[in-house]
Amino acid sequence: MYDTDTSLIQEEFLLHVDDKMNRLNSMRPLPADAIGRLHEEMKLMHTYHSNAIEGNTLTLAETKIVLEEGLTIGGKSLQEHLEATNNAKAFDLIEDLAEKRTPVDHVTIQQIHEIVTKGILEDAGNYRTKNVRITGAVKTPPDWSKIVKLMDELIKNLVESKRHPIETAAFLHHRFVEIHPFTDGNGRVARLLTNLYLISRNYPLIVLKKEDRNKYYKYLRAADSGNLGPFANFVTKAVDESLTLYLSIFGGPDELIPLRELAPETPYSQDYLSLRARQGLLDAVKIGNKWHTSRRSIEQYLSEHGEK
Repeated sequence: MYDTDTSLIQEEFLLHVDDKMNRLNSMRPLPADAIGRLHEEMKLMHTYHSNAIEGNTLTLAETKIVLEEGLTIGGKSLQEHLEATNNAKAFDLIEDLAEKRTPVDHVTIQQIHEIVTKGILEDAGNYRTKNVRITGAVKTPPDWSKIVKLMDELIKNLVESKRHPIETAAFLHHRFVEIHPFTDGNGRVARLLTNLYLISRNYPLIVLKKEDRNKYYKYLRAADSGNLGPFANFVTKAVDESLTLYLSIFGGPDELIPLRELAPETPYSQDYLSLRARQGLLDAVKIGNKWHTSRRSIEQYLSEHGEK
């Protein structure tokens, strides 16, 4: 699958994520009502961010209106509206496919693409039959005549993978966009396939954010050159953030609280803790424009990095 026997993800980071995953699994079955609300929120966030990465100009609030109220936004194109509704429908599909333990194969991939690009592309759901160039890309996608064979190899690699599921998900994402099997919509489909692979293995849904777009493309370019590690760690960070959200459902020490409310309980200022959150040293997530963390995370930070 890729030429290394060592983990692509930083060992300490992976242990941290695996610990969260074990805690989440110990709490199953998860409360249906809370999970349903969180999944709707994740669908909105994924739809907005995945489309925004590709240049869609609908804001998060506008995307919410389109999806929940079926209204159109003045000054926005029909295609941008279709991208929102289509991506949300495809998100529902991958949840259904994961529940049925449907494997990632040609049928699944083309089914997802057909929904994502319905009304937008004439060849929705079909592998490309011509060569394409990607503006600004260093590498040219492979000749169209090789797509079926390359996709066969990708699907086979997924089935045979012995790597950590998050590493395999990162490999799937990168290799898929590298093959570029469709004329357009490959990025959106890749992000959906990554989620399908992860949630089929009981990992939470993830959101790759518009704010991280530059890092996202930078790490994909590094993977083009044979270094998948940065992208694997990037995907792991998204999994880690989602696990934090899922664990917060149960409240208690995992309840997410604005950082400004918890800072007075520590020897540090809110600004300092915000810095540590940005550096990844304090386990925290941004909800809106505000950092949130839990008492468990604060205790862990003080134990590992606090004043002695």
